[in-house]
Amino acid sequence: MNKIAVFGKPGSGKSTLSKALASATGIPLHQLDSIVYKQNGELVDASAFDKTHQDILSSESWIIDGFGPMGSFNQRLEAADTLVYVDLPYITSYWFVTKRLLKGLYVKPEGWPDGSSVMKGTLESYKALRLCPKFWNDDFIGRLEAMSATKSLYIVRSVSELNNFVQRTIK
Repeated sequence: MNKIAVFGKPGSGKSTLSKALASATGIPLHQLDSIVYKQNGELVDASAFDKTHQDILSSESWIIDGFGPMGSFNQRLEAADTLVYVDLPYITSYWFVTKRLLKGLYVKPEGWPDGSSVMKGTLESYKALRLCPKFWNDDFIGRLEAMSATKSLYIVRSVSELNNFVQRTIK
């Protein structure tokens, strides 16, 4: 477990899990939102993102939390030796996005880009959640399972599994 891709729907607890995983393993954590967005919430230039992303992928070890552009997502899946798909029920993800908004009124959410609007990000998360069933579906699970022949695959399907993932996985 040296190159870990953590991904899933918005508001699924990826950032919290990734931070705990980085703390337990000492592997450097790269939160994708901090690479994709500038401090004011605008997207970084695609070529700058691609270079940063490639530099991370070519390093000895990493944890990358998030989805990002589709091409980079596929590159991460290929480069990773460990895939962690956080697949909580939709109602839970909607609740976590809402809870992040409410807490974000007082404290910057975990992994949130500096200077980026929590309200704008929340609206984008709700929009993305509506579109998720087109991507996060049985075909995607099949693709991940096919990759598990050469990689470690973990699919986290409940809040309890999410909360206990690091304790159960890192020995």
